[in-house]
Amino acid sequence: MKLSKAQYDEIAQFLGHVQPTRQSLRKLKEKFPSQSQSTLLSIFSQEYQKQIKRTHAKHHTAEAVETYYQRYLNGVMKNAAAPVLLELANEVDFAPSLMARIVLERFLQEREQAIPSKTLINSMLRDPSQIPDGVLANQVYQCTVNDCCYGPLVDCIKHAIGHEHEVLLREMLLEKNLSFIAEDQLRAKGYDKTPDFILEVPVAVEGHIIHWIESKASFGDESSHQAYLQDQFWSYWNRSNIFTFYWSSPHSIR
Repeated sequence: MKLSKAQYDEIAQFLGHVQPTRQSLRKLKEKFPSQSQSTLLSIFSQEYQKQIKRTHAKHHTAEAVETYYQRYLNGVMKNAAAPVLLELANEVDFAPSLMARIVLERFLQEREQAIPSKTLINSMLRDPSQIPDGVLANQVYQCTVNDCCYGPLVDCIKHAIGHEHEVLLREMLLEKNLSFIAEDQLRAKGYDKTPDFILEVPVAVEGHIIHWIESKASFGDESSHQAYLQDQFWSYWNRSNIFTFYWSSPHSIR
């Protein structure tokens, strides 16, 4: 079903009043049954990420970090098995995986008397068994498996979905007998900016000549598309027209 701007705004407004949980996803599907699960999930994720970006700074002040760390210590002292970090993240309306990162970094800083590297923190978030404290390792694990928008598990899922849709797009191009060069081939040839596919023979789509194709396994809302334009697409546009395929949107954008 095609999604109008008014319908999108209604979904975004609804999401502004619920927490980013799997229960909220079910409520979203019940309220908007005519929209596909993938579209709703993508909008859900993007709206939540906008909210996190708006409030990110206040959660990383020295005062906030110390408050979260002390509340974590007090919480596990009372009951080490309770989901202290997860409940804290939900209470202050912050992503569980990002809360886990804050507390883990503070813990390592106190333990090592030095600021830990991002590489070390990322490694421990991906594999909490590396954390030299069993209680904190369990707390971090609870946060990552219960975070539906951030964290290493979500990153892996997004990467897999993105790859799957690139494969699907490749198959569509082959079915249409369109000759193309894929991103890996472009990188091997030394291209500095590489879309997913370059058509060796451009095609016309609704009066537009298309040469480059980009696959995005997400919803193409206005703000996301503007961000892609600034970070990525304008470098393509200077060379040739690009067709952006948003798999979770009711239409794609040229």
